[in-house]
Amino acid sequence: MKTKTKPMPSLTNDAQAERFVDTADLTLYDLSGFKPMRFEIEPKAAALHMRLPQNLLDALKLKAKSKGIPYTRYVRSLLEHDVAL
Repeated sequence: MKTKTKPMPSLTNDAQAERFVDTADLTLYDLSGFKPMRFEIEPKAAALHMRLPQNLLDALKLKAKSKGIPYTRYVRSLLEHDVAL
């Protein structure tokens, strides 16, 4: 028997999200469209400056925008993924 799922409410701040997670029965919601989130907690103490061809920078920015993240975070994630053990 298939159970009908509720639509996710629109949550506009952390307090609303925390209240929702604390009180809602999440098994009643379809969470399949959610994407994993990675929180950056470690402070950034070093900087990297590089010059890139404009077309490469434009492509990076476009790819990052399609993922919904700033392009600098996207570049950092590419570097982290490449050097991960």
